[in-house]
Amino acid sequence: MSDKDTIGRLSAHLPKFIDMLGGRISAADAPGRTCSMDFDISRDFCHSVDIVQGGFVTAMLDAAMTHAIFAADSDVVNVSSLEIKTNYLEPTRAGRLRAVGTVVKSGYRIAFMEGRLYDDRGLLTATASTVAKLVRS
Repeated sequence: MSDKDTIGRLSAHLPKFIDMLGGRISAADAPGRTCSMDFDISRDFCHSVDIVQGGFVTAMLDAAMTHAIFAADSDVVNVSSLEIKTNYLEPTRAGRLRAVGTVVKSGYRIAFMEGRLYDDRGLLTATASTVAKLVRS
């Protein structure tokens, strides 16, 4: 399956909150086990004028990590986070953001993933790691 086909498959099942955050899948590499998502975050998701609230930062990272495992393994139909840790490295400001998720290791039922969030200048603003339970078809 080509990267374009993978993006189409993943985009057909995006949760509604991705649209609310102005999100879309911009890249998916099944062999590389990665997924990139672009977001256009308005000030509606901010505190302190233009700083994105941390829960939304985590949501963007979680979405990219989750879609990385969906891209890597089409047999996975659901992912439930067992643990997620977010590191806030810089203020994440409203505007265009890119979240990149990577599958570090996966088994039949458990996956370990990492995520990185960048602003439109390429500045790394947050990272995350997660352990997730996989549900297969």
